[in-house]
Amino acid sequence: MFYIWVKIYFALVFNLLLTKMEDLHKNQISIFRLLQENSDSPLTIRKIQSMLDFSSPSVVLHHIQKLESKGYIKRNPSNPRDYQLFQSPERPIVYINHYGYAQCGKNGTFLDGNPIDRIPVASKLLKFLTSEAFMVKAKGNSMEPRIKEGDLVIAQKSKVAANDDIVVCVFENEVLIKQYFKKDNTVTLISMNSKEHPPIIVHENLNIEGVVKNVLTYS
Repeated sequence: MFYIWVKIYFALVFNLLLTKMEDLHKNQISIFRLLQENSDSPLTIRKIQSMLDFSSPSVVLHHIQKLESKGYIKRNPSNPRDYQLFQSPERPIVYINHYGYAQCGKNGTFLDGNPIDRIPVASKLLKFLTSEAFMVKAKGNSMEPRIKEGDLVIAQKSKVAANDDIVVCVFENEVLIKQYFKKDNTVTLISMNSKEHPPIIVHENLNIEGVVKNVLTYS
């Protein structure tokens, strides 16, 4: 009985979505519905092709790109199975909280404080949910040449990072932008300008705020 009610619920939700998808081709609606039904186990393009009996993977890719351009889906370019779906098109311009040079708050994080501004950016710049984004301004030359002083750095909120990620973090009450590397229980924060800024060895009291995804450079 529970399974039946779940199917009814998703059918009602999808019918509601159809009224908002008048700009979509029928194949795009089919793909969107299939992706939504399998959101817990993301599908590959070839799997979508097989399940919907499309003629080729390129047809699937074409319609997925259309869904993306119309704001119904956002994909991670480095991982085709990493995507988010939107029940209504995402706005072309979104506003991201900007924390300036990111002074630490009372809890050792700046994200629990008030942003100094909200900066408009093109939503296509973000390959993740807008609600997970924040922005800080780079200070100093430790991450040159990739990140220069005054650059606006867009990061995705996260408390964890993978080796070689560029992270925004708090260490000893100072906000840093560094390359992250962990081996055993020791974390090393690496500067790209290593001649002037040696690595920082961290054993504790490191608070990762997010992983850098975009850098807006102003000359």
